[in-house]
Parts: sequence; structure tokens; C-alpha cells
Amino acid sequence: MALKPLATNAPWRDERDLKSLVENRTTYTLNNCELNIFETHQKASDVNLSFGDLVLTTMLKGKKVMHLFDKPGFDYLPGESVIVPPHELMKIDFPEAQWDNPTQCIALSISREMIENTFQLLNEKFPEKIWQQEWGLDLNYFHLINSRDLSGVINRFINIGVKERSREKDLIASLALKELLIRLSQTQARDILEKTYRIHSDSNRMAHVVQFIKANIRENLSLDQLSDKACMSKAHFSRSFKKELGISPMEYILDQRLSLAATYLKQGLTQVQEVCFMAGFNNVTYFIRAFKNRFGKTPKAYQNTLP
Repeated sequence: MALKPLATNAPWRDERDLKSLVENRTTYTLNNCELNIFETHQKASDVNLSFGDLVLTTMLKGKKVMHLFDKPGFDYLPGESVIVPPHELMKIDFPEAQWDNPTQCIALSISREMIENTFQLLNEKFPEKIWQQEWGLDLNYFHLINSRDLSGVINRFINIGVKERSREKDLIASLALKELLIRLSQTQARDILEKTYRIHSDSNRMAHVVQFIKANIRENLSLDQLSDKACMSKAHFSRSFKKELGISPMEYILDQRLSLAATYLKQGLTQVQEVCFMAGFNNVTYFIRAFKNRFGKTPKAYQNTLP
């Protein structure tokens, strides 16, 4: 499995402070939000949890099986987040939690006012969107793999909630919360685009560009080609792509090539040079460096860790 951008583990509770071995909860209350850190120290099933506000949950350590919207349960792993609407009941299983290896996650409940004000401001300031009509969250796409930027702001928010002691704490948290909502919207937009670009490639310029990238991933793709496909200037296309999806077009191409390389390694291709060129890279040294930066391991080491 490809490594995902992870949020930092929150500090563990001291044994003397634990009130329960299942979903032991520590809460940090801030303006417009509440940061909850949950630790589970023993296996359990059908643990119920709900909040009055929209919640962003993020797995930090261990594994859960999450049941939402009366649908079959799904594995919930570190590097992933789930968006849960207000008053929605989460039914949670903890198949692997142990005393010396607890499961840990955060649940950040965000006030409706903060969400509405943030996205209203974005829609007023940056209304010219290509992929989606406006800024916001689509609760039909609730299970996400964290982007690096989203993981980064989640890490900062944990540090603010747990460690920040200044008088400006609430203001700092409010600014971080606005950034978190932006990064969350961008991460979700990328997820939706990955899942639906084929459907929209004839009617949406961003989806058309993504389809072109995927179909020609082994070619020497340029910003000129992509902006031509979008019928936009290079500057406008680059700004729009980065604004809506959180990464530049060339960063997206690199991400796609690295994901393709990881897929080839999983399929059993053992020659690094072969994987390099099949995934669209033309320099083996650069490929190995980029792969290690993304997955934390060289291609060979990564393949050796696969089941």
C-alpha cells in the first residue's frame, strides 16, 4: 500500500488519566470548533459516536472499521480523513486496538457559522472556478486520502489545541481553521475529479485536461500542451489548477506518475529502470529520489515491504 501523508500523533494520555479503554476522549475547546482526541486501548465493536456540528475526523494511528449512512463498513487507516455531517451516527469497530498499541484519531467539530462564512468569502473573492461551480464540501465524497497540505494544517491544528498557551490562541486557531477548510475543499475536489473525470471530460475543461494527462502520462507533457487543452493562457490555467486542486499541474503529473510506478511495483515488476520509463520518467536517478520523497522508501525497498 502506498504511504499516505500522515498527521502527527497527538501526545498519549498517561495511564492514570484514562477514564476508559474504549474511545477515551480529550477535548480542547476553541472559538468555532472543538478538537477531540480519541484513544482506544482494547478491541471493541459497535461503538457509537455523533456530534452536533460537522466533523472532520482523521486517523492518526491504528485501524478502525467505520459504518456511516447505513452503508457497509469500510477500513479507516492513518493518512485518511472522513467528513461527517451534524448528528450523523458513526458506528465504529476497533479490530486491532491493544494496550501497548492503541488506536488514535482526532475529531474536529466545526461550527456551521465558520464553515458558511469561510466558503462565502472564498466564493466572493475567487468565484471563477473551472472544475466545480463554487467552494464548499460535497458530503457524497466523505472518505478522503489526505493531501500533504491538508495533513500539514491538521498537524498545526493539533499543536495549537494541545500546546498553544498564548492569549492569541483562539485567533491563531481561527486562521488555521480557515486554511484547513480551504485545504479540505481542495483535497475533496481532487478526489471527486479522480473519480468522475471520464464522465465530465466532454463538458468540463479541468476534467478534459486530467483525462489527457492520464492518457499520455508516459509522454513529455508540457504546460503549453495542457493550457491549450483547457483553451486558456498558461498563467490563467496554472493559477486556476492550483487554486482549485491545491497543487500545480506539473505537481499533479508527478503525483500521477509516482502512483503509477507504485502500481507497477505492486504488480511484480522488479526492474527499477523498467518501472521508471513505464511510469513516464526519463531519468532513473530522479525517479528514485522522487519516489523516496513521496513514499519514504526507494522503489526496491518499497517493493520488499509489499505482502
